Amino acid sequence: MFKFFFQLGVAMMILLFSTFVSWYEGSAIIDHPWEWEYSTPFTQLNGEIQNGNQISQLDYFVYAAKFHPTFPLVMLISFLYLLILVSFQVLNTKHFIYFLSFVAASLFFLSYLVSNSSTIGGNVFFYFSMLTGIVCIATTICMKFLGSKRETTA
Repeated sequence: MFKFFFQLGVAMMILLFSTFVSWYEGSAIIDHPWEWEYSTPFTQLNGEIQNGNQISQLDYFVYAAKFHPTFPLVMLISFLYLLILVSFQVLNTKHFIYFLSFVAASLFFLSYLVSNSSTIGGNVFFYFSMLTGIVCIATTICMKFLGSKRETTA
């Protein structure tokens, strides 16, 4: 149980740190008005942007993911790790396989969303989500057909 809580704590600290750094890096969008049209999907839900103070905090993450993808990628990795770690601990094998399949489908959807991106961050997120989705599917296949040492209690 110590290993679980240690991993949980480390992953949460990495997630918090990478979230803060991504938010900081993304705040640079305020100084780049030519990007407002292309990198502010959340703010544009409320209408046209007149000045940088109107930009949603969520759009900072979009901008950071597009142009400074390192910490947003670390953020995604730590979030997925936390999600899978907790679900592996809580769910039985059958439900974990379903959950992992859902995670894979979500990653494939993410890769579809960023597949036409012309930015370095879009390409990084495309390949990462596609590869991670494939790994999740391969893991579910191995767990389903090769068996698992965990007991299934439905």
